This record gives sequence, C-alpha cells and structure tokens, in this order.
Amino acid sequence: MYSMERKYLPRILESVIEDKLKSKGCVVIEGPKWSGKTTVGKRYAKTVIDLQKKKVLDLYKTYTDLGDSNLFRGEKPMMFDEWQKIPELWELVKSEVDEIGERGLFILTGSTVPIEDGNRHPGIGRIVKLTLYPMTLWESNDSTGEVSLTELFKGADNVYGKNNHTLDRIAYLVCRGGWPEIMIDNESAALVAASDYVQTLIGEDVTRVKGIKCDPQRAEAILRSYARGISQPTKLTTIRGDVAANDDDIDSRTVESYLTAFERLYVIKEIVAWSPELRSKSTIRAANIRQFIDPSIATAILGIAPRDLIIDMKTFGFLFESLVMRDLRAYSECLGAKVYQYHDADGLEADAIIHFTIGGKWAAVEVKIGKKEDIDEAARKLLLLKQKVKKPPEFMMIITAGQTAYKRSDGIFVVPIGCLKN
Repeated sequence: MYSMERKYLPRILESVIEDKLKSKGCVVIEGPKWSGKTTVGKRYAKTVIDLQKKKVLDLYKTYTDLGDSNLFRGEKPMMFDEWQKIPELWELVKSEVDEIGERGLFILTGSTVPIEDGNRHPGIGRIVKLTLYPMTLWESNDSTGEVSLTELFKGADNVYGKNNHTLDRIAYLVCRGGWPEIMIDNESAALVAASDYVQTLIGEDVTRVKGIKCDPQRAEAILRSYARGISQPTKLTTIRGDVAANDDDIDSRTVESYLTAFERLYVIKEIVAWSPELRSKSTIRAANIRQFIDPSIATAILGIAPRDLIIDMKTFGFLFESLVMRDLRAYSECLGAKVYQYHDADGLEADAIIHFTIGGKWAAVEVKIGKKEDIDEAARKLLLLKQKVKKPPEFMMIITAGQTAYKRSDGIFVVPIGCLKN
C-alpha cells in the first residue's frame, strides 16, 4: 500500500490566529476545501467536533435543537469543523461568548458560506473571520522570501533577491496550485489534484450549496467561461452568451446563481475596485476583476498544462496574475490590509492596491511576466497613479516572473514572485 508521511508546512495565518484567540471569544477560519483549515484549527483546539461525520452531526443537531448543555461541553478552545452544517451554531456560539465573557473559547472552520450569512449578527467584538487561502509560494517553500511586504511598508529603501525559478517552473506552479496535501507528491500527481477538485466541485459541491440538483455540465460550462475571463472585468452577459452557444435555455439569472454558489464555496473571489481620494475628478470604474481563489482551478477547468502556458504568453500573463493575486491577498490580509484594483474613466489601471483601512497606508502593484517594455509601461502607469491620488503610496512595485529583485531609478521596486513573502 502506498503511504508517505506528510510533513506539516507552517502557515502564515498561524500568528494571526494566535493573536485573535487572545483577543476574541471566537475565531472563524474560512476558505476553500483542501486549503488546510481543519489541520490549522486542530493546532489550537483542545476539543474538536467533526461535523463532517454523520453520527457526530446528528448528535450535535440534537443538542442544538434541544438547547442541551452538552453542545459546548469540552475543553476550550473548542473547534466545530464545517460549522455551517448547523447554521444555528453561530448565534449560539455568540451567546455563549457573551455569557462567559472569556477569550479563545471557540474555533469555527467552514468551506461554505451559509445562505443566510448576510442576515446573521456579525458578532463584532466577539467573533473574527479569517480567510485561509491555498498555500502561497512562501508557505510551500517555492519563494526565497528575500523581499518582505512587512519591511516594504516599514519603509525599506531597497530590495535584494534572486528568484530560483525558470519560466517553465513558474508555469508548473500556476497549474499545480497551493493545495497543502499535494506538496510532497511528484509533479505529475500534483497536477492531477486540481482536476479532482474541479470534478468534485461541479459534480457534488454546487448541488449541495445550492440545495437543489444541479446540472454538472452546465456548472462546468459556466466555470469554464468564467476561467476564460480570469484577471479581467468580464461581464455577466458575456459569460451567459458564451455558455448559451451550447445551452439555449440558460439565462443571466441562472448564470448568476451558479456564480453565487461558487462564491459561497470560496472558489471565486473577485477583486473589487479601490476608491481613493483623487486630485482630479476622474470617475472610478467599479467593475470587479474576475478571479479564482487559486489559479489551478482555472487551468484545470480549461485543460491547460504548464507547456501550454509557455507557448501562449497572453494566457500565461492572465494566469500568472492570478497566482500573484492569491499570494498578495494572503500576505496582505495577514498584515491587516486588503487587496483591491484600480481602474478609472481615463483608462488608468493598477492590478493591485494593498490598502490598510486603519491608517490609510497603501501601495500600488502591477503584475508582468517580465519583458522590459512591459515593465517600463507598468512603471509609467504606477507613476501616473501616484500623481492622481492625494495621499502618496508607501511604495510601488512590479511583480514579475523574472530572476532578480531590484529598485529602478524612478523608485519603483521590481520583485520576482519567487522572492516575495508577507
């Protein structure tokens, strides 16, 4: 029988979880399945309730319905894995935290957003939500970590680093994705994982989250069309038109319902627009940028292998941007910042804006594979954006698939993704 011991690779979210358990009654770890939520949560929980097991689920549903004291019996922190299977747990946990008045009582992990989540009490001051992304290159030991976002926001004046990856290797990393369980697999086995993920997603998960029987072929067609527009502001009508070529009965409302299901499963995570205070009266365009939680979902649904990217640099560019966005989001959110995008009516764009709500610090990022003329054009756009926004950025950066990290004469940092960390 095949077996191999899997070495645990630390996650950058761990330090955030530790801090939040000291300051909040409950920590919620959200994210797509296979991202490692259960494994990470178990590192801090002293009691684990696995609601994926039917007998356990039935028992705790009974406790919940009866308001029985056994519901929260156990040493704290107490973890409910896949808590959304009993949506009532949220209010009950909040009430228990209020009543006991202590910190670090509960951990909730979930790979699906409950359908009534928008109407639920947010639990501000008691409950904090954290997103666990698939592994970044730093977490999977595929980045040297020589350039730190933390240090850049502290005012680092220069960057140094050497990326160890060839373009072929970067293409492989895009297609492999950041799924923790595959990190010790050989390359061919690792590439299969994303395909398995997608097949489960369209065959089972969409039906489960929508609560009605869904057509796997329709789900696959919608996801494939969405993937074709990755890293772009593709309109819903465009996706509907794409799918309608082979599905006459589909309408925009149906497409939107499937996309909502993918969002609830943490498969889709679009990048929303940033609205800074500008010097001019330029209008900000608010269309979201289509994005997956991990680029391997797009390559799997489109049937793209690493070699396909090497011979199609335009597609490689969009998918490389998706890889960068996954890592930037994970790094930034661990620092307390969010990632946005900028696009105004004058046509000026920035692929990523890292923004701190508290304090208002921000940085602008462009993503390019690495051709000199592309980097020069990206730098030109970043400098124009700097002139438009009243509050100056902490730094500006171009993330590439190149070999060396350096600072340009205009002050813009050029950093290979294989050198970056939080």
